[in-house]
Amino acid sequence: MENLVKGILLEMGENPNREGLLKTPERVKQMYQYLTKGYQEDPKKLINDAIYEQKYDEMILVKDIEVYSLCEHHMLPFFGKAHVAYIPNGKIIGLSKVPRLVDMFARRLQVQERLTVEIAQVINENLRPKGVAVVIEAQHLCMQMRGVEKQNSVAVTSEMLGCFRTDSKTREEFMDLIRR
Repeated sequence: MENLVKGILLEMGENPNREGLLKTPERVKQMYQYLTKGYQEDPKKLINDAIYEQKYDEMILVKDIEVYSLCEHHMLPFFGKAHVAYIPNGKIIGLSKVPRLVDMFARRLQVQERLTVEIAQVINENLRPKGVAVVIEAQHLCMQMRGVEKQNSVAVTSEMLGCFRTDSKTREEFMDLIRR
């Protein structure tokens, strides 16, 4: 990867041997390894038996989870907030596992739409709840720094499964809670 970064610097018209750029290829390699570490993570291992039997049938919501990811089209960052809710069906997950799952999928080259779906699907598959809802609000540097250059634009995606999809009152309660 370091040689590829040197090649990019040369293509830009830069000198990869000048003082300020000498360690750039190594730093870029380390940065991309960190920003894409989600490829090395497995949701089952991440959850690590943090699923518990519990008689609770109201909505569980973890909101305003910071999201940082890289757009797979331009490899530029997008960032914002994720809101994740589910209604248990006899099982709950440790609360800290929800943001960890968000991070795991965000630390891959992504499109926001797929990221939203992946988070909902992994919770649905592992808990089999009555419903799952995920909303992500994000700003994309590929839209802000290049292309249309709209600095104040925010993309919002959602995935509603189970009762969040079929029951408008449940969906409305979720949307009301994330707006507060």
